[in-house]
Amino acid sequence: MSPRQRDFSSRGTRPVTPDQGKKREPERKRYWPLPGTEHTFPSEGKAGSFWEDRGDRHHAGLDLYAPAGTRVVSIEDGKVLSAGIFTSPDRVPYWNRTCQVTIAHISGVFCRYAELRDVTVKAGREVDGGEIIGHVGEVLNLSLVGAGSPAYIRELKEQGRSSMLHLEAFTSAPGTDPEYQGGNWFSSRKPAHLADPARILRDAV
Repeated sequence: MSPRQRDFSSRGTRPVTPDQGKKREPERKRYWPLPGTEHTFPSEGKAGSFWEDRGDRHHAGLDLYAPAGTRVVSIEDGKVLSAGIFTSPDRVPYWNRTCQVTIAHISGVFCRYAELRDVTVKAGREVDGGEIIGHVGEVLNLSLVGAGSPAYIRELKEQGRSSMLHLEAFTSAPGTDPEYQGGNWFSSRKPAHLADPARILRDAV
């Protein structure tokens, strides 16, 4: 393996060299995903927080509100597992077309960066922590949000919030699930591999 190559196996960790029979964790730097913005996120139970109860669904990630076009960076070194469409008006009328990037990070966590305007990386590519992977998108077409829309969507319209980074975290590679759509889990059962992104972001720089 060349010095540039890194191991992104299902365990998500770098090979380590035994030191007197002990394994040493590699030093890692974790970046705030929206450089130049405040390091704040919704507290537990608040709008946009992880596993927020939205009536018929639960929020599967964490919403970081930022203007459309804000740079989004990888929080750690990693390898891109997938990149593609996340929301579309073909599925929900008040949605705009946005994208997602899912990365297997060197620490072992898997993150989905979603509701992006665009993506700048492709599946299979290795990325560095702090590297730009896309830009914040405008996920909601507020003009199409009406009385029949979910309550949390109507609240976003009242607040004028249509753009954000939706960040999800997993302990194993996320797959497809019929109970999942557009950043929400349509079940009261929290998947075992779904993690709270807030815990990961607390030590970001």
